[in-house]
Amino acid sequence: MILIRNGRLIDPKTKRDEVVDILIKDNKIEKIGNIDENDVDRIIDAKGCIVSPGLIDVHVHFRDPGFTHKEDILTGSASAAKGGFTTVVCMANTNPIVDNEETLDYINEKAKLSSINVLQASAITKGFKGKEIVDMDKMIKAGAVGFTDDGLPIMDSDIILKAMNMAKERNVPLSFHEEDPSLITCAGINDGKISKQMGILGAPNVAEDVMVSRDCMLALKSGAKVNIQHISSKNSVEMVRFIKKLGANVYAEATPHHFTLTEDDVLTYGTNAKMNPPLRTLEDKMAIIEGLKDDTIEIIATDHAPHTYEEKNVEFTKAPSGIIGLETALSLGITSLVKNNHLNMMKLIEKMTINPARLYNLESGSIEEGKVADIVIFDENEEFVVDKFVSKCENTPFKGHKLFGKVKYTICGGKAVFEEKK
Repeated sequence: MILIRNGRLIDPKTKRDEVVDILIKDNKIEKIGNIDENDVDRIIDAKGCIVSPGLIDVHVHFRDPGFTHKEDILTGSASAAKGGFTTVVCMANTNPIVDNEETLDYINEKAKLSSINVLQASAITKGFKGKEIVDMDKMIKAGAVGFTDDGLPIMDSDIILKAMNMAKERNVPLSFHEEDPSLITCAGINDGKISKQMGILGAPNVAEDVMVSRDCMLALKSGAKVNIQHISSKNSVEMVRFIKKLGANVYAEATPHHFTLTEDDVLTYGTNAKMNPPLRTLEDKMAIIEGLKDDTIEIIATDHAPHTYEEKNVEFTKAPSGIIGLETALSLGITSLVKNNHLNMMKLIEKMTINPARLYNLESGSIEEGKVADIVIFDENEEFVVDKFVSKCENTPFKGHKLFGKVKYTICGGKAVFEEKK
């Protein structure tokens, strides 16, 4: 048994915000309250710290199978645990692509060795070609928790609508990468003042806006549960806000880099500020923050995308897009959103726990008696310098930054899977 003493429990599902003790027995939460228990294996003193549900990230790339020199399921899991995450949903753009039962079985078997809950999304279309929908029933039976062609947009609207109708019948979410490639010259950088200064024609926000508009309308038509991934444009935020008012079951996610940085940061961080969709203007960033504040954007997700130093250390136009994010996400949320009075702590945790759980129909995301003990303990006021990573890669603009919010312990299934080194 583990006894967590004197921590400030913040649980958005139950709306609890109080200093209590939590007793963990086996893998579940046995009791919450004032606990006088001597027969325990371990006592964790959480005085001065927040105790929240383990974080859930619905958008990660663990590169396994096929690209394990960048990351694999076990190193990605360790990176997640260090960041306070107890559940992640992996994207399907592996090699081979997760559009078949065999690849999904491999991932699920390896995930059994993970210290956290590693879930896998299936591709929507076979081979990410946007032409033929996978056998959803077989993939769900094999363990897929949702469907996405993340990394590539699906251009055929008829395919999208058919997939949405099928997903609605099966009560599974679809997640969409929203960029029209025909409108993009160089992916990974906003088509604006910085790209012009660098002599590059980039990715304009309209490439995202037209796709978001289409998929929002198709979501309204179908009634499917649809997630707009890594939203970056103010117009797209407004479109999601509008479609919600019409009754569509649309979710939206924002990444820490999109609510923290702008296109100006490309000049400072180079290829470590290259991602799809790109960092955009200050106006776009503030629109994302407003969307987080009014719950137009319900979810914070990292789009954790490891690339090696050699892959990133090339000419900007030749570098792959993406940055790692699991080990800095909570701290960026605290530093950029809570400390700047955009969100309170309850709302930040909500967007990183119970809301992602609801998108994927998960039982996790809360701290309640009888529930599995997935918990993170962190000090919101402890400042630290982002330095060493347990991910295989270090492609991030945030290395060297001073952030608030140090993760002290991550507990998954009743076991401590990360502890801060003293």
